[in-house]
Amino acid sequence: MAAARAVVTGGAGFLGSHLCEKLLGEGIEVVCIDNLLTGNLANVEHLFGRPGFAFEKYDVTNHLHVPGRVDFVLHFASPASPIDYLLLPIQTLKVGSLGTHKALGLAKAKGARFLLASTSEVYGDPLVHPQPESYWGNVNPVGPRGVYDEAKRFAEAMTMAYHRFHNVDTRIVRIFNTYGPRMRAHDGRVVPAFICQALAGKPLTAFGDGSQTRSFCYVDDLIEGIVRLLFSEIADPVNIGNPAEMTVLQFAEEIRRLTGSSSPIVFKPLPEDDPKVRQPDITTAFTRLGWQPRVPLAQGLARTIEYFRTVAPCAPPV
Repeated sequence: MAAARAVVTGGAGFLGSHLCEKLLGEGIEVVCIDNLLTGNLANVEHLFGRPGFAFEKYDVTNHLHVPGRVDFVLHFASPASPIDYLLLPIQTLKVGSLGTHKALGLAKAKGARFLLASTSEVYGDPLVHPQPESYWGNVNPVGPRGVYDEAKRFAEAMTMAYHRFHNVDTRIVRIFNTYGPRMRAHDGRVVPAFICQALAGKPLTAFGDGSQTRSFCYVDDLIEGIVRLLFSEIADPVNIGNPAEMTVLQFAEEIRRLTGSSSPIVFKPLPEDDPKVRQPDITTAFTRLGWQPRVPLAQGLARTIEYFRTVAPCAPPV
């Protein structure tokens, strides 16, 4: 019997590239589609020439057609960092709306299972803590972050509409803060920002008073959870993330310790609508997928720091 075949949109991005690698390792052929707006060909170049891997540079907000058999469509295409939302607001909205529509259309046409990469940002600046899947969120639709938050909320609604109306077999993963090799150095996220600042001996920039919390999941753990969800029978959204919550200030101290940096920590005003807390309730993932994160923060960060030291040094932002 021929190998299963998956289409991964945004496959040259941070998460998408790790997902392509994982699926290939599971014996699944992969068609990686990315317009390289925020993705990077270097993330998947090591897969070129590998049996069962194909790359296509393409914007999935246009009509999406893939010849031949398709068993899985995993929609990961989207700018996904605060700097991206501000620089690419229209593209962010389009890939969450039009891109999701086109990717669902492909899944429907091929009779494929569809998995949407959603986000903890659908919870906005939450009034419920930690955040279970049943929480509807507290999102400002007209704020600067709304272009991402609402694009993903719309994407979830569109996915469920295709599930209910067209009987498409769908999955939705709500991804919490994830880190690891292949993050972009200057995408505005706290992990690469702190690491690059520490390695350069520059002050670590914390926003607000540093008391806001985040929960960091190593990329290998996240991808394992996503693949388990893909092969499950759960159509409702599932949180995948690490519930080990810490303040931004605590995180800055951990980065200083692991890099051996003596950089001071400086404070800047909190960006508009920046979430004050973020912590996944992973009861569903644990009980129904048998999944929980396994990589300790210090171990995952050490691998990420090594990546920025040796593989992709933090060049100045362009």
